[in-house]
Amino acid sequence: MSSAPTSSIDPAEIEKFSAMAETWWDPTGPFAPLHRFNPVRLAFIRSEVQAHFGRDAGQLSPFSGLSLLDLGCGGGLLCEPMCRLGFAVTGVDASDKNIHIAQLHAEQQDLPVAYRQGTAEILASEGLTFDVVLNMEVIEHVADPERFLASCARLVRPGGLMFTATLNKTLKSLALAKFAAEYVLRWLPPGTHDWSRFLPPERLHRLLKQNGLEVIKLQGVSFDPLSWGWRLSHDTDVNYMIVARRPNG
Repeated sequence: MSSAPTSSIDPAEIEKFSAMAETWWDPTGPFAPLHRFNPVRLAFIRSEVQAHFGRDAGQLSPFSGLSLLDLGCGGGLLCEPMCRLGFAVTGVDASDKNIHIAQLHAEQQDLPVAYRQGTAEILASEGLTFDVVLNMEVIEHVADPERFLASCARLVRPGGLMFTATLNKTLKSLALAKFAAEYVLRWLPPGTHDWSRFLPPERLHRLLKQNGLEVIKLQGVSFDPLSWGWRLSHDTDVNYMIVARRPNG
């Protein structure tokens, strides 16, 4: 038998999020910022997938027949709404505690999400592929972004999409996403992010291209202090999402 694939995960990061696992579904807990951010990224994913696969937005389950993988799924904040939209959803996380919480919550909602503890490298070594791969707010927490993204790209089947969301490496992101969010506004526990691991869009674009994916959209996401909520914007200095596709053939 071949040896297990080398992992790109950072054990310290896994332990950090495992320690908060039971609070994933608490909208006032440590993941409160993610709960506020979730509607924007959900709407964006839904819109892009509808356009790409030609699905009818008016249908109750517009994505029936499509498979979706959520890497670093945490407690399942993306998995459950995607399942309700008709996707056959697989949620994968390196933390068994996160998976346990996600499974319990999905069972309570009677949602058939397939959860498993694992990594992108393990799934890629098994030859699995999906129509849509979500790689959301994960890459800035791994030890080896290049290896991680190479494995993620292998999981996208021809004609499929991958969504990657992360933080830009700018002075603005250092001030807002790190110091303000963690130490001033206390939105996140101190130490949640390491600014040295943030990725400029140009680097992410290059890595995606190197792994056979074609970037089709770069989307900024900004916090609006007037509405105290998130919105899509042209500003990619802090939060941004990239949509990439694997060409057919």
